[in-house]
Amino acid sequence: MLGKNGEVIYVGKAKKLYNRVNSYFRSNAAHNSKTRLMVSQIKDFDFIITDTEFEALVLENSLIKRHMPKYNILLKDDKGYPSIRLSKDEYPRFSIVSKPADDGARYFGPYGGRVESRRAIETVCELLKLPTCSRRFPADIGKGRPCLNSHIGRCDAVCAGRISKAEYNERIERACMILSGKTEEVVEELQKKMLAHADKLEFELAGKFRDEIRAISSLNTKQKIISSMMSDTDVFGFYAGESKTVFSILHYIDGALLESESKMIDTPVYAELDELLEEFVVRYYSGRGRFPREIYLQYELPSAGSISNWLSDACGRRVSVICPRRGEKAKLVEMAEQNAKEKALAAINREERGIRVLEDLKKILGLCDLPRRIESYDISNTSGSEMVAGMIVFKNGSSARSEYRRFKIKTLSDQDDPRAMREVLSRRFVRYKDGDEKFSNKPDLILLDGGITQVNAVSALFREMNIEVPLFGMVKDDKHSTRAVVDSDGREIGISANPAVFRFVSAVQEEVHRFAIEYHRKLREKSMTESVLTKINGVGKKRAAELLAKFKSIEAIKAASVEELCTIVPESVATAVFDYYNGRKDEECE
Repeated sequence: MLGKNGEVIYVGKAKKLYNRVNSYFRSNAAHNSKTRLMVSQIKDFDFIITDTEFEALVLENSLIKRHMPKYNILLKDDKGYPSIRLSKDEYPRFSIVSKPADDGARYFGPYGGRVESRRAIETVCELLKLPTCSRRFPADIGKGRPCLNSHIGRCDAVCAGRISKAEYNERIERACMILSGKTEEVVEELQKKMLAHADKLEFELAGKFRDEIRAISSLNTKQKIISSMMSDTDVFGFYAGESKTVFSILHYIDGALLESESKMIDTPVYAELDELLEEFVVRYYSGRGRFPREIYLQYELPSAGSISNWLSDACGRRVSVICPRRGEKAKLVEMAEQNAKEKALAAINREERGIRVLEDLKKILGLCDLPRRIESYDISNTSGSEMVAGMIVFKNGSSARSEYRRFKIKTLSDQDDPRAMREVLSRRFVRYKDGDEKFSNKPDLILLDGGITQVNAVSALFREMNIEVPLFGMVKDDKHSTRAVVDSDGREIGISANPAVFRFVSAVQEEVHRFAIEYHRKLREKSMTESVLTKINGVGKKRAAELLAKFKSIEAIKAASVEELCTIVPESVATAVFDYYNGRKDEECE
């Protein structure tokens, strides 16, 4: 279930999905307060079809862990999906963390659980005879005797100085390659070193590399644990309707469905189905850092061999591209195709409903053309400060968030919404006439969040710029709810008689107001935060902005060391910032 901004607010499963979803809307009387609140927040639905109840159970778990929905209480924490972290120390060590952080360390995963994560660390460390104890290096080198792992041959005793720092880091790099699924590359590298030492008659060293190769080659089932962070099978299915084409990608690990994706495009006028699938697969994997071992496709591609070779070269191991005709693999492709078809039909139905609303809106407003592209604008400020505007776009009755735009008002210092609206529309259409790609589409209708004064200001501008676009204002009542629309003659047009149009215009007005005020609040908070920093000697607006860009928050700046601050500002300023937040006196600093 999705909220108003498309965020996932609840994930559930059911054998008969229609009955389950319908039960939420039959009667509020039988629901508790949490369920009633959740139902009031639902704006849309998304769904994935599975073959079995078990697949649905595993998928539900995976999606809850990924999206952390507000109304899912059980399974909501992400402790079941940890990652492996490799520190940035002089002697890097592996550890298990709940989620990756932006700290410069290397991360692998996520894994299915902490047991699997621990087993993966133990596996690579045992193979490469790396330490798993709690000692820290180089501080603990030479302190005390080696532990039991050294005596039983599971560790080469870094603590006793038996391997150099360079060799330690070489082994760590090999461990990273294994955790990344590049086992074959590690074996090839070790074989070259083994042969090189053998040629020099250094048989003892060659024997060590031989034993390491044997150990890595015998991973077998253990290797499944290490590689389980990546899907081993991707299944593609798609449905090409007259107007919309949807691709569905199902990700499997060890035969279990763990994730699903769908991508929707406008159906190309001239396109063979196999060519369409080929282009999508190539674009889908371009620039991706992870690849499956097998890809199942709905159609046989003439270039399947080339795609397989390309993907194999990209990830350093074999990636098979298959078009199964029968058996279990073919059933998986059928399921992906069914998912794609259902999503395409749902999208087509939504679009048809949207077109019907636009036809009614066209009639009510007396427009010549169907308003397929609608732009709406709103101004937001606090007593004239941090004055901004938001532009939102609705295409065929649905919001097109990728085309939203934000503006800072540049010509005004005092609050004047009509003049601010004029400035924004002037900049928008100047860029349209200049051929700016971001403003290249001309709207079929413009709705301003404001009354006749805003409409008159923009109408005058359009006459000056020779712009012909239908323009209306959205009028609110005393309770700040949408009441009507107003044209440039001051004539109010009622829309409440058509519930679908009324809901649509209200949704546009709500969305543009939300978008504009969200931007204003963001700038206001940034300005307030920067003003706190500029109280520190040597910190101006530019340096305050640079510090916030790097550390993200005041709390992070407070916790930073002088050395970390020096990466952004001069040492004297870094010291001043550190002293300001840590309460050090001048004499102590000296």
